Amino acid sequence: MPYTTHPNHQIQYVHNFQDLVAIPFQGDTNAICWSRELMGDFGEIVNSIEIDDNMVEVHPDDLLELVLSDQGQLARDILLNDMKLLEAHGASPSLNIIHHYERDDSYPFFPTDVYSFHVDRAPIATDTILCTYFGACSEILPNAQGKQKILIPEIRDELKKIYDGADEDFESFLIENFFDLHYQANPDAQPIKLGLGHIGRLAIDHPESKVLPCLHRAPKEMNGQKRLLLIC
Repeated sequence: MPYTTHPNHQIQYVHNFQDLVAIPFQGDTNAICWSRELMGDFGEIVNSIEIDDNMVEVHPDDLLELVLSDQGQLARDILLNDMKLLEAHGASPSLNIIHHYERDDSYPFFPTDVYSFHVDRAPIATDTILCTYFGACSEILPNAQGKQKILIPEIRDELKKIYDGADEDFESFLIENFFDLHYQANPDAQPIKLGLGHIGRLAIDHPESKVLPCLHRAPKEMNGQKRLLLIC
C-alpha cells in the first residue's frame, strides 16, 4: 500500500511500526503517522482504573491485573504490544489516564501548559511519539499557520514588564522559562487532529534536526471525559 501525505505535506501516513520509526523527516514533513483502525474497548480500561488525581500512569502489571470483557482484553493486548514495540525501539513509553493537565496561570497573558500550541526540545536527536486510544485526541498545527508568541509585539511587551534583568539577557530569560516554545495559531488556522488509535511521531527542536519542529497541543477534555494516552 503506498504511503500518503496530508494535503499540506506536513504529515506522512504509513502502515506499519517499522516505517513509523525509520522514515526520516524531510522538507515540510515533520510528522509521521501510523494510521490504523483498532479493535477493542479502551473505555473499559479507562473506567476500570481508579484515578484520584488529575492523571495516573498505568503500568503493564496494572493492565494485567484487570478483569476485562473480551473487547477489553483486545484493547489491553494492543496497549501491551505497543509498549513492547516502543521499548524494543529504545523508547520509554508512558501510558497515562488523564482527567486534565495542570493549567499554568503564572502569567495570564502567556500560559505555558500543554494546552497551548508548543514544540518539544531536547539536547539530543530524538522525537516525540504519542497515541490517544480514548477521549479527545492531540492536535498539530501546520508551521505556516502559527507564530512564535515571543515575536508578537504586544506579548513581547508584556514579557518585558515581568523581566527585571539586563537587556542583553532578555533572550536567555525567554528560553530559560520556555516562553520561546509556544506559538499562537493564526485566525484562519486549521489544526489537524491526529485521531484515535494512530501513533504519531513528531519532530522536535534539537541540534541535528533538518526540519522545523512540529507544533502540537493537548486537546481540551470533552465534557470531563478522561483520555488514555501513550507518550514517549
